[in-house]
Amino acid sequence: MSAIAKLKIRRGSPAGLARWETFEVPFEPGQSVLDGLRWLRINKDPSLAMRFSCINANACKECMIELDGETVYACTARLEPREMTLMPLPNKDLIRDLVTEIAPPSERFK
Repeated sequence: MSAIAKLKIRRGSPAGLARWETFEVPFEPGQSVLDGLRWLRINKDPSLAMRFSCINANACKECMIELDGETVYACTARLEPREMTLMPLPNKDLIRDLVTEIAPPSERFK
């Protein structure tokens, strides 16, 4: 049996009730948390909202989340074969699931 990572993800939107969902993701050494999230969206739940733009050579800073209580980039944080708790950034306005508002207020559409 191959190893798995369990991703416990806070889901929801500002208008709805927050809920926790736990997903099992295949684990291979060297994977990032973002790799696990992308696998999850492709194979299990395409409705999961997350943000990333890795075409910019991991310099985009869009995949920032809270992982086990610590702010990290999902593209550099390592996936581990255990339960990992993922939340949106607590100090930013929530859009949905793991997506928070990242644009400065002066640059947002009105």
